[in-house]
Amino acid sequence: METPAPSASSSLYAHGGDRVAAALAAHGVRFLFTLCGGHIAPILVAAKARGVRVVDVRDEATAVFAADAVARLTGKPGVAAVTAGPGVTNALTALENAKLAQSPLLLIGGAAPTALQGRGALQDIDQGPVVAPFVKWAKRVRRVRDLAPAIAEALAIAREGVPGPVFVECPVDLLYDEKTIRQWYGDAAGKGTSIADRLMRLYLERHAARLFAKAGQEPPAPPRAVVAPSASEAQLEAAAARLAAADRPLIVVGSQALVGAEDPTLIAAALSRLGAPVYLSGMARGLLGRSHPLQRLHQRRQALREADCVLLAGAPCDFRLDYGRHVRRSAGLIAANRSAREARLNRRPSVAAIGDAGDFLVRLSARVEGLADARPDWLAALSARDAAREQEIDARATTAGEFVNPIALLRAIDSAAADDAVFVADGGDFVATASYTLRPRCARGWLDPGVFGTLGVGAGFALAAALERPGAETWILFGDGACGWSLAEFDTFVRHKIPVIAVVGNDAGWTQIAREQVKMLGDDVGVTLARAAYHEVAAAFGAEGILVRNDGEIADGLARARAAARAGRPALVNVWLDRSDFRDGSISM
Repeated sequence: METPAPSASSSLYAHGGDRVAAALAAHGVRFLFTLCGGHIAPILVAAKARGVRVVDVRDEATAVFAADAVARLTGKPGVAAVTAGPGVTNALTALENAKLAQSPLLLIGGAAPTALQGRGALQDIDQGPVVAPFVKWAKRVRRVRDLAPAIAEALAIAREGVPGPVFVECPVDLLYDEKTIRQWYGDAAGKGTSIADRLMRLYLERHAARLFAKAGQEPPAPPRAVVAPSASEAQLEAAAARLAAADRPLIVVGSQALVGAEDPTLIAAALSRLGAPVYLSGMARGLLGRSHPLQRLHQRRQALREADCVLLAGAPCDFRLDYGRHVRRSAGLIAANRSAREARLNRRPSVAAIGDAGDFLVRLSARVEGLADARPDWLAALSARDAAREQEIDARATTAGEFVNPIALLRAIDSAAADDAVFVADGGDFVATASYTLRPRCARGWLDPGVFGTLGVGAGFALAAALERPGAETWILFGDGACGWSLAEFDTFVRHKIPVIAVVGNDAGWTQIAREQVKMLGDDVGVTLARAAYHEVAAAFGAEGILVRNDGEIADGLARARAAARAGRPALVNVWLDRSDFRDGSISM
């Protein structure tokens, strides 16, 4: 067998890592989130040289959460790179969170040298089977010439059909220049003269030659066009007929309606034209602004039970809708979703509109409009309920206690936050209370983990939000339990000059769990925390640390935090909360 000749020296690429970076740059990737590692160093250095901003964090999961949030905010895949072995395994929870949210992202994983895999090399595991359940597509690159095409293919697949995370494994010996790799393998082969030594040298020489064979100088391919799937005309007409005939139509818009949407204002305009009352959930919060006349905020379960036609746009019948039991059996059910499985999850819809849910709403609004105009009593009844609930919440905000009333705090944040504010939700009880009391300002102005309920998303989501919307206020709403995952990332915020405003609802416990555990089992084991000095930890990293212990300190504490952010400095406000019964009886399974 003839040994392949080495490829000619390339003037376009410095090394394999540069090929990866060039492909990212060609696809318009602006940020590469990472935690450094020797297996991926050439990618990071080359990305910086090619104008891709490298944002290094303190945990691999944070890097992937940030890439996920880029996708949610822009509709384009975010990108993270992690080192081999534990770098990849640390990212798995964040990958699954993105998968369940239909969020497109690319994770680039380093790997041990190809010739040493399976032989006990540093951080060497069989990564493919480990990652496969958490992504929609995975690729192991084995030749230098395939690096850039693999990146291009991955970025397209992440967006196609039902979007989701993808994984590309890039072994370290593909990322350095050919001369260096040949020298590494030459040194590994040794200078022995035995037959075994000579055979080893021959094997490694040929192996290196195969790695670099036909690694030409072609520039990266341009981005592949990706067309979002669309519901059929028949599905559209069937949905329009059911809505037009309904006396009490209702629309629920979920996060997936915004997946891949280049211009969410088109979806908002479509909802206005349709004219039916709307509940916004998940990342769709804020789509209609703060006070749209069609948006309903409270008593969704009762409204769903009364409606005679319900349109679920990007909102599956999972636990958040009581597995479909909130919609009565006699009602027409229209489910618009890219995923056929999610459209039919737990309930068979009257109309399954399989395709992009945002696109479906826009097309539907050209056929049906002004639904509420002919049904004023239905809209008025829902409005009256909302008003009554708002009055109740306002009354609860006035109750004084030893520390801070959580509802008063959230009302104060809602009043203080800028019109361009983005809210990142990371927590249990405190964040769930915020979902009732805060009013996101704009489309993609609310980021929460989604159906996976993952704690720890806060720092990564906020990092992406601040980078993608420079100049806008970025708020993180932390439960004190969730805050523990992100505290070290205040080092990241300070180093990269990311002026987030974090508010920790510190009630010294895992309150969402404690509510039912103590009531049902009579024991608080594992659900109590201390009123830790989170603000002092943030200050030690160089951020502004602020402690608020009573209602009278709220306004000043928030003002100090906002002033620090305007000056380019991150801030953490540690708020000692009173325990509240606002969410008693709330448990999700």
